Amino acid sequence: MISSTLALMCIATFFLSTIFVELIGSGHSIASLKHLIVSPGLWILVPAMIATGASGALMSRKRQGRLVALKKKRMPFIAVIGLLVLIPCAIVLNQWATAGSFDTRFYFVQVIELIAGATNLALMGLNMRDGLRLSGRLLRFARHRQ
Repeated sequence: MISSTLALMCIATFFLSTIFVELIGSGHSIASLKHLIVSPGLWILVPAMIATGASGALMSRKRQGRLVALKKKRMPFIAVIGLLVLIPCAIVLNQWATAGSFDTRFYFVQVIELIAGATNLALMGLNMRDGLRLSGRLLRFARHRQ
């Protein structure tokens, strides 16, 4: 639970701070943020994601059902987006921002990173919600028709 919360908060922080700094920040502040996302950001996010996946896999071995199946279905997408899109985008954007290359390709990759980040936020949020339901920490409220 701690690792999944940490991973979700990292991605949310990266996402929101990127939008904020792109809207009102200078080139220097964008470069500083991109650097912080790569280091220490990725050094926090990647272990948190690994721990989240490992704990989810261990806990799901003993359980079955619709929620477990949905969580298992989402995890490969979260991992692929993280490994093949978000991490490479973060590294490349950091390099370009450090060099002051805020051109069309920078913003094209930035848009890809934001879309991938939003997608991972949504998928991770759904997994967290379903994990809380499985643990009994989040109860479903019955809908009553009146």
